[in-house]
Amino acid sequence: QVQLVESGGGLVQAGGSLRLSCAASGRIYSSYVMAWFRQAPGKEREFVAAIRGSVFYADSVKGRFTISRDYTKNMLYLQMNSLKPEDTAVYYCATGPDMVQVTTAYVYWGPGTQVTVSS
Repeated sequence: QVQLVESGGGLVQAGGSLRLSCAASGRIYSSYVMAWFRQAPGKEREFVAAIRGSVFYADSVKGRFTISRDYTKNMLYLQMNSLKPEDTAVYYCATGPDMVQVTTAYVYWGPGTQVTVSS
């Protein structure tokens, strides 16, 4: 079993920055992809970014968000800059074997952390 817990969400003004963290514990496979997804009210959960050596971003966050991973601490991070109101969502950390954008490919999920960007 793997446990994931996100932190770092909050309220920020448009143009501001936040750094999300995801603490992983349990039987973690270093070969697994770690990813961030988000879900806004009334919308489906969508891919944000993923990392396993290389990184991959959704077009909507490319150039503004940076995903990173600390293998020694079993931590995943998402640095979010130039935030926009449309970035408002619950952000989830997830892990799975494949570098894909579909939620069904990810095996373990955290409970999420709320990010609210005011205009």
